[in-house]
Amino acid sequence: MQVRFYGTRGSLPVPGPGTVRYGGNTSCVAVRTARGTLVVLDMGTGAYALGQELAASGRPVRGHVLITHTHWDHIQGLPFFAPFFRPGNEWDVYAPRGLGGSLRDTLSGQMQYSYFPVALEQLGATIHYHELVEGMLTLGEDDDVRVVTHYLNHTALTLGYRLEADGASLVYALDHEPYAAAAADGSAPLAGLDARHAAFLRDADLVIHDAQYTAAEYPAKAGWGHSTVEYALQAAREAGAARLALMHHDPQRDDDALDALVARYRDAAAPVALLAAAEGQAVDLVVRQVTAAGTREASAREPVEPALAGRTVVLAGADSPEAVRLAAILRGDGVMVQGSPLVPEALAAAVLRHRPALVVLAPGEAPADLGLLCAAVRACGPAGQDLPLVLVAREAERAGDEAAGLSDRLTIPFTDTYARSRLRAWLMRTACRWARAEIPAREPERLASLRALHLLDTPPEERFDRIVALAARALAVPFAALSLVDGDRQWMKAARGFPEPETPRDATLCAHAVALAEREGDETPLVVPDTLADPRFADSPAVTGSPGLRFYAGQPLVLRNGRCIGTLCVADTRPRDLDPEEVAHLRWLAALALREIEA
Repeated sequence: MQVRFYGTRGSLPVPGPGTVRYGGNTSCVAVRTARGTLVVLDMGTGAYALGQELAASGRPVRGHVLITHTHWDHIQGLPFFAPFFRPGNEWDVYAPRGLGGSLRDTLSGQMQYSYFPVALEQLGATIHYHELVEGMLTLGEDDDVRVVTHYLNHTALTLGYRLEADGASLVYALDHEPYAAAAADGSAPLAGLDARHAAFLRDADLVIHDAQYTAAEYPAKAGWGHSTVEYALQAAREAGAARLALMHHDPQRDDDALDALVARYRDAAAPVALLAAAEGQAVDLVVRQVTAAGTREASAREPVEPALAGRTVVLAGADSPEAVRLAAILRGDGVMVQGSPLVPEALAAAVLRHRPALVVLAPGEAPADLGLLCAAVRACGPAGQDLPLVLVAREAERAGDEAAGLSDRLTIPFTDTYARSRLRAWLMRTACRWARAEIPAREPERLASLRALHLLDTPPEERFDRIVALAARALAVPFAALSLVDGDRQWMKAARGFPEPETPRDATLCAHAVALAEREGDETPLVVPDTLADPRFADSPAVTGSPGLRFYAGQPLVLRNGRCIGTLCVADTRPRDLDPEEVAHLRWLAALALREIEA
């Protein structure tokens, strides 16, 4: 995996004699894998030079763009990116959902006639737009790049990206501010959400991190959404990262100042190798260690609006001015708001009654009984044990918050824009709380076996439709499918009742059946009598949203070579179970399907 920097500056471009060596263009980094997959991280003004290089080849270009957020210094190169103007090129553009319209509308805003002579609709390339949340996706023709997305602490909803390919890993974390102001000087171990941020960097071969300020400069810049060099170093050290590239250079810091900055911190960075990102600089990442296959993250492609709409927030202290503002922001996102007095018993009752995705304590000042309030929520069993609990207060000091059971703070004063981005991040994390199926140890062989069958994305066939119909009728269920579990999706070759033929892999129960079959080496069906009673699935989108599954049974489809490609599954919107005769019938129908598949 090769990483090349095309823009390293933050806030605005500052080309000139003082920025020749490190560059004056804003954020843009290109990543190429050994298989040729091209991933572009941000499209600041540095994207212009990258675009010229790609266009000069004269060949069609297939690529992917990951945008951290849509502030100008991260998208201003988009209208000047030559490959977007060439017919025959194809690009996928990914970004977190903004606070206004769709991603496409947001990006087209800077190309309105008042600002730019060419509209987004006039671009010649085929461009697909995707809105992301915190989770996972794969890129490339062979899914050779695994991308993990992670919310950062910025004034707008912002994602950091972790790319894993060719046995190496890269983390790109712009723009990000320490959650705790005290963490900005990097003098103490990180805690709470700052420790969670460091975990996102764990064992990375290269971390590209926001380092716009120093600890001495930070007090005057607090709340602007950017990191200090000291914080980036502490996070990289705790994460065990091999190299740290400081980036998003302050526009007032020239080449000599950046040289001095690196010289000042290089020794303190050990054992992390420290560098300041420079335009034109290339870093080759080789295999340092193989990333262990673990629990898969939630799908990063999960739509924002469905995940937010209909969710509930309990707002305690609903009469304070801050609570009134937050309630209006939440309702604007389609979130239901339930008030509660700042009394432990009343707060616990509200949590048990409304089953919220988030609890916000908004008294304006830290309540004397904060520990009792947190304990009351945590004592609510599954409804409150892992529930995000946020305090709105003027005090920024977080010492003792984690021990008390507090998840985070929203410090007064705050803007509506910043509050909305933080609320969305908290809610989107809880919107994706369910157990993800593990990735099988022999996943490459499993995917190769599946794709060699040439069944994916093919038209319906009567032979499979008939088997699925028989399963639905014999077991008296409204849902049945022949499900194939691909890299990051489930695709149904035949289905009855399911609204969509394709869903994210992480949102499916079939992925668990496949993982179980691969791990145990047998063909025992996965039967879930009541999804709401099973902690692995109670918050799954397939359970809490459409189609609202309460019962599921999936018979693994295991090929002769031992690889499981999917399931013949049945489901219902009411709890139930299968008796031995029904299990035998499901297995018999799955055997018929396998006979057709391997014929």
